[in-house]
Amino acid sequence: MSEKLVLIGAGSANFGLEAVSDIYRSKTLEGSHIVLHDTDETSLKETQDVADKYKGEFGVNFTVTSSINRKEALKGASVVVISIEVAPRFGLWDQDWKIPQQYGMKQIYAENGGPGGLFHSLRIIPPILEICEDINNICPDAFVYNFSNPMQRICHAVSVKYPEMKFIGLCHAIAEMERDLPELLKTDFSNIEFRAGGLNHISILVDVKYKDTQKDAYPLIREKALEYYINYIIDFEKMNEQSTSPGAERGIFLKLFETYNYLPITTDSHLGEYLPWAHSIADHHAILEFYKNYKVNCQTIYRSESMHSYYFDQKRHSKERLVDLMEAIVEDRNMEEAAVNIPNDNFIKQIPNDIVVEVPAMVNKNGIKGIALNNYPDNFASILVNQVGTIRLTTAAVLEKSKDAAFQALLADPVVDNFEEFKRIISKQNSGLQKTHIMLMQCLNTQKNME
Repeated sequence: MSEKLVLIGAGSANFGLEAVSDIYRSKTLEGSHIVLHDTDETSLKETQDVADKYKGEFGVNFTVTSSINRKEALKGASVVVISIEVAPRFGLWDQDWKIPQQYGMKQIYAENGGPGGLFHSLRIIPPILEICEDINNICPDAFVYNFSNPMQRICHAVSVKYPEMKFIGLCHAIAEMERDLPELLKTDFSNIEFRAGGLNHISILVDVKYKDTQKDAYPLIREKALEYYINYIIDFEKMNEQSTSPGAERGIFLKLFETYNYLPITTDSHLGEYLPWAHSIADHHAILEFYKNYKVNCQTIYRSESMHSYYFDQKRHSKERLVDLMEAIVEDRNMEEAAVNIPNDNFIKQIPNDIVVEVPAMVNKNGIKGIALNNYPDNFASILVNQVGTIRLTTAAVLEKSKDAAFQALLADPVVDNFEEFKRIISKQNSGLQKTHIMLMQCLNTQKNME
């Protein structure tokens, strides 16, 4: 089956090569044309060179080309994959994290939620909307898969601006269930049937059962989970500090589980971005260790020859679901996928239908259709509903180029608890901050670099 697959941000330290490697493993997609696109010519050439090298070793029939011209790259595309950041990624991320803290905001991680999540959104949503405008004009029937964060706000903005676009957000956090559930339930993962959902990075395991007996497995999880994760924390503390594992990060995780009686899918670094009380119980040490190691890995290790060999190790098990989704559509598999981010269509009844939710979906030749989680718990849904105003106002700030809407998005955020301090941060008088990321027009004019 011949497809044209365009990878936008292919010069990324890990996205580009991992995506190419995953595609090389697909017999269904063999014969397709992979187009690598990035604005960084040096990184793009590195990805092209490595892809060419390993194509011969895999012995597969794919055409792989690269282009810095996005409009040319998109011509005839059937699939577009977006994974971009605005450079300098970590310098700006550090500002998103530290500047609000200097003004008294106890935010965590600062990638997706809280004030840092807003600033990140104001930088990255405009270039993604530009990409989507080109897709809408050049290849409007393409399936578009987004890996960029902040997932909730990016997907909402795109769904408002381009409601007919087949835009799907993908996050590999759900893959942690493949490690944890077999250990908790003492059975192979293939014997576990589960459904999870919520908002991206605030998602919970809703149902879980054994496939062979159809017995409800949640009672055993509720019995064993605390002991399992406490031991996981202890084991992590013995690990080499250079590990890239998310580590413990179970302070907020365990409190949510104890309080709401449902198992979260993600760990403290992401969960804590949305909760005003999270700072007091988060596993800050593990969060900082993960961030430090992730930063080093992105800047050095992911670009090493040893990592090239790792990505293209034919025995490697990928956490990403991109290729499976593409194959399921081509082959009309009618496959249930564990987690996609798509506009709500009564999939979670407590959340308004304009908000993008993370839910399971059926995938076949007709595309990707969400599955309703009819028994979603009201208690946990109350946390999700608290994000609705901030998500909507972030989209309004970008689409209307409105600083007022950006300020209102901050005030709607549960993490923000000091009106005057954040009025100072976003005010015109604070020119230093204005230049980095607060003023929306500055965000729109920031140099865009896919990495």
